[in-house]
Amino acid sequence: MNAEHPLIAVLTGAGISTDSGIPDHRGPNGLWQRDPGAQRLVTVGPYLSDPEVRREAWRMRAAGGALTAEPNAGHRALVALERSGLPVRILTQNVDGLHQRAGQTPRKVLELHGTARETTCVDCRATGPMERALERVAAGEPDPACLACGGILRPRTVMFGEQLDGALLRQAAAISAACELFIAVGTSLKVHPVAALPYEAVRAGARLIVVNGEPTPLDEAAEEVVREPISTALPALVERLTARRG
Repeated sequence: MNAEHPLIAVLTGAGISTDSGIPDHRGPNGLWQRDPGAQRLVTVGPYLSDPEVRREAWRMRAAGGALTAEPNAGHRALVALERSGLPVRILTQNVDGLHQRAGQTPRKVLELHGTARETTCVDCRATGPMERALERVAAGEPDPACLACGGILRPRTVMFGEQLDGALLRQAAAISAACELFIAVGTSLKVHPVAALPYEAVRAGARLIVVNGEPTPLDEAAEEVVREPISTALPALVERLTARRG
């Protein structure tokens, strides 16, 4: 990447999507704090072995409304950053697909934890839209099976107890090491291996900006820490970055 247009890497976590109505899981008022048992519904062992866990997981997905959520000002700000002409890559821990729905170029978004907008079969690996599976749940199928082979259906996400895609993680690490500016938005920076990405960037000499409501382990390494709400802080930050370009 040339010096005139240095690469910007943006790592996004659940905090960027809370204003879209998608709850944070790990924050002080997050789902895991309010209902620790809910974590079983997205843990691979119980999900595969216990039909009742799957049924409850499908009920949770049907009631969650994630597929109907709309991007907010934070997502749109990152689209504006890309459209300004600056080289941008989005590394997201989120599975909601809201970056792409906001207009981010899909190939420039690395979904490190997968996507909840698609299903996959545990047995034959066939994929399909989550919307279709939820329609089957609404029609009375409490644990919809794969239509191709009858196997167990699950979201195409990384569940607890599973490893992230190694190739995707290596790509994210390479982007982190190559960027001039790394922005961490709405993430606790406590969940590894993704939490190692900003360390990679800082070690390689990148500037770090943290936009998060709670303290993170990397605040002291950041040149700027922003505590304001993301939907107002991120548009303001993007405006500053693009103004500098001009």
